[in-house]
Amino acid sequence: MSAFPSARLPRLTAAALAVLAVAACSGSPGEGPVQLRFSWWGSDERQATMLRVIEEFEAENPDISVSGESTDWSAYWDRLATSTAAGDAPDVLMQEDRYLREYGDRGALLELTDLDVSGIDPLVAESGELDGRVFGIASGVNAYAIHADPVAFEEAGVEMPDDDTWTWQDYAEISARISEGSDGAYAGSQSMAYNETGFQVFARQRGEALYTEDGRLGFSEQTLTEWYEIVEEMADSGAQPSAERGVEIQAGGVEQSVVSTGQGAMAHFWSNQVGNVSESAGRDIELLRYPGETEHERTGLFFKPAMFYSVSARSEHPEEALRFVDHMLNDPAAAELLKADLGLPANLEVREAIAGDLSEGDARMAEFMAGIEDTIVDGNPAPPIGAGGVVDIGSRVADRLAFGDITPQEAAREFMTEVEHAIGAS
Repeated sequence: MSAFPSARLPRLTAAALAVLAVAACSGSPGEGPVQLRFSWWGSDERQATMLRVIEEFEAENPDISVSGESTDWSAYWDRLATSTAAGDAPDVLMQEDRYLREYGDRGALLELTDLDVSGIDPLVAESGELDGRVFGIASGVNAYAIHADPVAFEEAGVEMPDDDTWTWQDYAEISARISEGSDGAYAGSQSMAYNETGFQVFARQRGEALYTEDGRLGFSEQTLTEWYEIVEEMADSGAQPSAERGVEIQAGGVEQSVVSTGQGAMAHFWSNQVGNVSESAGRDIELLRYPGETEHERTGLFFKPAMFYSVSARSEHPEEALRFVDHMLNDPAAAELLKADLGLPANLEVREAIAGDLSEGDARMAEFMAGIEDTIVDGNPAPPIGAGGVVDIGSRVADRLAFGDITPQEAAREFMTEVEHAIGAS
């Protein structure tokens, strides 16, 4: 990927933004609006909502025209890499923490020091910062959680756990009891082996981390082995689907999870996905805190930026691009359309302004987030370059473990060796 020059802008206060708008509108006769491109990933529903947001922004800012570009997750990163290398990146783009350093360190993103972030949730306010320079502003906040189906619990004759105090052993035993109590009609839980974020919580509970500040692995082989041992125990007890079925479920994404399809009691997903999971399941799904939050000296849950707003360092219209980001970030009118699709709004005042307008699923998510906020100790450093490939590494290792090709300890060594090579830490 090519390197791009970074740029700095004078501070854009609210007054400055207004001056820019007036100045742009009073340009030379016959000049058309400034043309911006905005790119994101997501569903068709998100695309329809984003286009409404753009339409509203353009109505308030007639000197700017925004062209929206949307693809699915995989295609998004392929296209962004290609367009960035060609010097044709969109002016405003969505970023994700696993890729932020890759683009920020190589000069492809504008430094956002001058954007107004005074209202941003302190738990994610510095999450887009790389070595003291800000390249991304969180759109909203998420937390990882257990998505639980109360109907499955009831039909299996198992009580919902006290998620303030349950342990990892409780989680494994409850999952096994659900599979057994329902005569296999429900899997107790979907396999967690594929999920690096779940392990990240597990490691943080033990005072470790997925990555260190200097871009190395921040956990021990013993901790990862313990994680895989729980997975193996649940496979042996029938608490989760078979290896063959587990591969199929994982490939199907959230919509094909055991909870979404009514075939299981628990699965691990982001909090803002509870509305979609509930819709797919046809009944209300509850959010539970991760097991083990009270087992050790500290908790492991954290608030994660759902995604970041970033601006291309090559944008020919950085001031206008920042005006659009400011609208997305700080204007309640944009949040009224987006609701919690990009996570609960990162701007605390905006979050409060739309609280009464959230859907039932999003309201449950907001309640869950409020309930865990005071238990969160800290956030995470930005992942190192190469972290985007860790999902595939984890999936390969999880498959080999599920089919009995390797032991939990061998799985831990294999994962660590491959990830260290991917992030250049070996």
